[in-house]
Amino acid sequence: MLAADEKDVAVPGGIFTVNHPLVLSLDLDDTLWAVEPVMIAAESAMQSWLRERHPRVLGVHTTESLRALRMAIAERFPERRHDMTFLRHRALTEMFAQAGQPIAHADEAFEVFYAERNRVTLYDEVEASLQRLSGRYRLFALSNGNADLKRCGVAHWFEGHITAISAGAPKPDARIFNRLLDEAGVEAASVVHVGDDPDLDVVGAVQAGIQGVWLNRNGKPWPAHLPPPSRTISTLAEII
Repeated sequence: MLAADEKDVAVPGGIFTVNHPLVLSLDLDDTLWAVEPVMIAAESAMQSWLRERHPRVLGVHTTESLRALRMAIAERFPERRHDMTFLRHRALTEMFAQAGQPIAHADEAFEVFYAERNRVTLYDEVEASLQRLSGRYRLFALSNGNADLKRCGVAHWFEGHITAISAGAPKPDARIFNRLLDEAGVEAASVVHVGDDPDLDVVGAVQAGIQGVWLNRNGKPWPAHLPPPSRTISTLAEII
């Protein structure tokens, strides 16, 4: 006899039993939207703003040196290295200070960046998929990034959002997945996590006792050194 959350599923060659999750957790960047063009646009918007309002700051740093500065800050503040908001804001603060400019303007510069960082374009099937999935599962977002669900226009689909910042640790650390279980109030067996990164999303989830599903949109080969995922999909629509 099957448990209440189990179901017989017909597949070529026979039937197997799967557990139906109560909670479906989803990564954000490169799972619901492509993040590279978003970050390029956000960096460009901030650079343009600085060039117009505070050109002396750009005389101190380029995009590459700013990235190096953030890495250096992460080394100085290892307990905050998972907090992308802190790292970027701190870097901007130090940039303004080095240029002899009021550091209060770092808030404005960060807001220019952050507004563009949350201006995302969902993959084609995502909105319809979220609508269907939200009628079947409790949806949670789980991400290492600092995207804002409300600004991105998807908050109404999700019951909660667990970030590396709120959990105090990034994927694949078990603490972020355990924070998900605590907030959802469920056992690991009742959760499926879906994401694009084999190590961070799939292996990280499995190590926390959660089933991990690999969303592989581009037909990439699975890393040979990692144990294979229990399931691979190419679009979010395939979850149903």
